Amino acid sequence: MAPPPLFPLPPLLILLVIVPLFPTAARTATTLPLYRHLPHVAEAVASHHHPLSRLAAASLARALHLKRRDPNHHSQKGSGGHPSVPATAALYPHSYGGYAFTASLGTPPQPLPVLLDTGSHLTWVPCTSSYECRNCSSPSASAVPVFHPKNSSSSRLVGCRNPSCQWVHSAANLATKCRRAPCSPGAANCPAAASNVCPPYAVVYGSGSTAGLLIADTLRAPGRAVPGFVLGCSLVSVHQPPSGLAGFGRGAPSVPAQLGLPKFSYCLLSRRFDDNAAVSGSLVLGGTGGGEGMQYVPLVKSAAGDKLPYGVYYYLALRGVTVGGKAVRLPARAFAANAAGSGGTIVDSGTTFTYLDPTVFQPVADAVVAAVGGRYKRSKDAEDELGLHPCFALPQGARSMALPELSFHFEGGAVMQLPVENYFVVAGRGAVEAICLAVVTDFSGGSGAGNEGSGPAIILGSFQQQNYLVEYDLEKERLGFRRQSCTSSPS
Repeated sequence: MAPPPLFPLPPLLILLVIVPLFPTAARTATTLPLYRHLPHVAEAVASHHHPLSRLAAASLARALHLKRRDPNHHSQKGSGGHPSVPATAALYPHSYGGYAFTASLGTPPQPLPVLLDTGSHLTWVPCTSSYECRNCSSPSASAVPVFHPKNSSSSRLVGCRNPSCQWVHSAANLATKCRRAPCSPGAANCPAAASNVCPPYAVVYGSGSTAGLLIADTLRAPGRAVPGFVLGCSLVSVHQPPSGLAGFGRGAPSVPAQLGLPKFSYCLLSRRFDDNAAVSGSLVLGGTGGGEGMQYVPLVKSAAGDKLPYGVYYYLALRGVTVGGKAVRLPARAFAANAAGSGGTIVDSGTTFTYLDPTVFQPVADAVVAAVGGRYKRSKDAEDELGLHPCFALPQGARSMALPELSFHFEGGAVMQLPVENYFVVAGRGAVEAICLAVVTDFSGGSGAGNEGSGPAIILGSFQQQNYLVEYDLEKERLGFRRQSCTSSPS
């Protein structure tokens, strides 16, 4: 048996990483650099919350959002009864852990950075100078990049009877709110309910919410333009990235669907480069494929079908997990989602640390502890502070640790054998004190195994996708991956 991989222990800073988007013709590849977005964090906040604690908490909050019970997620006003995030887990910018890109919108074009999110399908950006972002990651309202529809000659509000209005509202809701006006809009005797504009939307995420109006405008790239791109013009947000979000999930509102992309791919830069603005990853829209060395996994649908939110997610045909080369015995719900939306494995760029349902997490964590075999002492202090476990104390004077391999096995024979830096993180303030499994779970509530709407059992997050080329082949309904360096220098 091959010896376990050695985990080098360089200083590790966990910050935001971000990406740029431009529309593309369906068969033509457009490659764009990933770039760093380092939002402000108040010193007092940073001193009271370890970066990994915020990152773990945000990953858990995001997972609970994806696992929400109520499918009508666009109109939710709260968390839907999910177990609360630990009290130590403040959701601050460095804990979002996303990747973002620059969208060029309007006439003339206005560039805006937005986060890439494969776990949702609505794109939205802050609108108007009066945009309000509560508990967001910008140091001041004036620092928030805002799109101004009034400065764009191609911008228009989406109508109440426009089919895209049903992207954010049910047909029953619109039947009540979209009655034809018996008088001219704005007239003194015109009922307020008789509006021809699509009613305001409200979208809830694990870390907060956003609300506003649907608009349509031109999305631009060098040499081409996509008119009538529909997105949210947000007026108020809570605990959100200040610059907005681009939905790359399944469904008509998504960027791939509106741009008619047969595929898209990304290469997520390792977080060890978070402090180096001279290197970048990449986002590719369109193209012909990843080429040599790619492994492909079938994309499967949840038995819940297109029912929201499950119809938005990219489900993978997982067949097993191994730790240290040994298969972990997992419950059936890890491999397939039932008609109620419970179970299955999805891939999500908006989740940082991979989430495992408690029924899946416990066998995996036990296998890690067993494979370590008592060579390293458990660090309960690190586990309590960070909300990650198991954590192992670094032996005094050690510069590396022998840790078990973690691999995901998929239908068709594809195996994602993760490098150790993709599933263990260095913990400690100043000097390195411990390493922790970079996976989160929720022990405060039951797994909901088999319950309606209890959501995916496994959410494969972006931390585990570092230095992988990941291709979403929408035509052939498959996801490809290949391990490679995602580091490139700007020209």
